[in-house]
Amino acid sequence: MYLETDCTSIGIDRWNELMKGARKANYQRLVKKIKKELPDLYHSLMLDFYNPWSEQCVQTRTHFILVHSAIEYFIKK
Repeated sequence: MYLETDCTSIGIDRWNELMKGARKANYQRLVKKIKKELPDLYHSLMLDFYNPWSEQCVQTRTHFILVHSAIEYFIKK
């Protein structure tokens, strides 16, 4: 698992490509995976605090999409 990109670094065509087939993700499970596998990202985003965008997190076959501070982080599975 690694952070591939975020929505501020890509254009709309790439965003649409990455979001294709997105479905709801379990935020708590995603945060636990990030804490274990990407601890630097976990700490930099302070994921141990409340995230008002947690309900917007989704996943595709290839990516987890974490929404934090209205920015989508595309994490390759």
